[in-house]
Amino acid sequence: MKAPLLSALALILAILAPSARAQDMMTTAKPGQPEPPREWIDKDTGHRVIRLSDKPGSGSLYFNFNGYTPDGSMLMISTPDGISAVDLKTHALKPVVDGKVRLLFVGRKTGQVYYQRTAEDGTGAVEAADPKTRKVRVVAKLERGVGIQTINADETLLAGVANRIDVPVPPNLADALPKRPDDVKGADGRELSYAEGREVQLNARLDSRIPMEIFTINTVTGERKVVHQATDWLNHLQFSPTDPHLLMFCHEGPWHKVDRLWLVRTDRADPPVKIHTRAMNMEIAGHEWFSADGKTVWYDLQTPRGEDFWVAGYEIATGKRTWLHLDRNAWSVHFNSSPDGKLFAGDGGDSEMVAHAPDGKWLYLMHPRAIPDVAGIHAPGSEALIQPGVLDTERLVNMKAHDYRLEPNVNFTPDAKWIVFRSNMHGANHVYAVEVAKAAP
Repeated sequence: MKAPLLSALALILAILAPSARAQDMMTTAKPGQPEPPREWIDKDTGHRVIRLSDKPGSGSLYFNFNGYTPDGSMLMISTPDGISAVDLKTHALKPVVDGKVRLLFVGRKTGQVYYQRTAEDGTGAVEAADPKTRKVRVVAKLERGVGIQTINADETLLAGVANRIDVPVPPNLADALPKRPDDVKGADGRELSYAEGREVQLNARLDSRIPMEIFTINTVTGERKVVHQATDWLNHLQFSPTDPHLLMFCHEGPWHKVDRLWLVRTDRADPPVKIHTRAMNMEIAGHEWFSADGKTVWYDLQTPRGEDFWVAGYEIATGKRTWLHLDRNAWSVHFNSSPDGKLFAGDGGDSEMVAHAPDGKWLYLMHPRAIPDVAGIHAPGSEALIQPGVLDTERLVNMKAHDYRLEPNVNFTPDAKWIVFRSNMHGANHVYAVEVAKAAP
């Protein structure tokens, strides 16, 4: 099979989304630094924590990317020198890919490990490796600056975003700003926090109105197809885990300014569908993900930003909505749901983040609890209203020593018995897992 060659050029944006940027803050061990413990019981929560990685600077995938093989036996993690597989029963590690590569995702059908390898001239390729045999095949060749973000359920389509090259491209206003958010100042010259500096950077990139497109690559034929074009900042592509032609994407930028959440089909020319419409000023929605069965899109909702916190669900087939409330300390940079949809998890956040939580540096297990109609008495048209609920939270791991510029990115193992995360709580970045059940006394 001839590997496809992309014609689009620039994808790598001058400023990435906060989540994408933070996930690349990889810290290796300092000389003389002690090795982190392999296993311990968190004295504040009673839950067992284990370290899955051996090499400092290792990392797990972003919260909405699949890192597990279809049989649930292995988890793929990135290491400083490649990609390794973690046996989820024995926790043994086995190298799968060698070299400086970027782990993308694991195929939900074949279990192959997809990654991107980039040459010195900026060109690259998407390759796939069999985690058992380590046999490698080239899936797609990429021109300079082009990257892939997602693969569909049957592994027939890759998808990415790119700046268009067939129209004039205005300058990126963010290029005039300092690269470090800590160095960005407000319009009046005042010092800004890291989070505020990021907002200024994001807004400058958004206001540049750079023409972009979402494209797919057929992994069999190599055909490149444009799915959507806009001068909105397109990002965070996610294929449905069950529908091979349903693609979610976001409008990137300050969340209180953009309509972030969208669905589009790759097999029809239907216009994109907006998932959430703002009802008040400063309402924000984002860090979206598909439920494991592909029926629901879940996302972080705040009404308004930094004051009232929900995990919101949108049922794709019917448009029905569920809002699950949680308190300020339990707000998390990312939430996630278990494979059976019965549990949620959150990775917490520090006091500088949007919730400004005074005690938010924890990993959380969350139990959804519906709020029923009183005495079974239903309001007229209640079936069309938002269904409210609450997330009852349980602390899993004390993250007081964690630097949240590295986002933990929690995700459930396929058996829902563990929650995997990454952390620098012991200095260097490592991959850990916390047991959902409390440890025996």
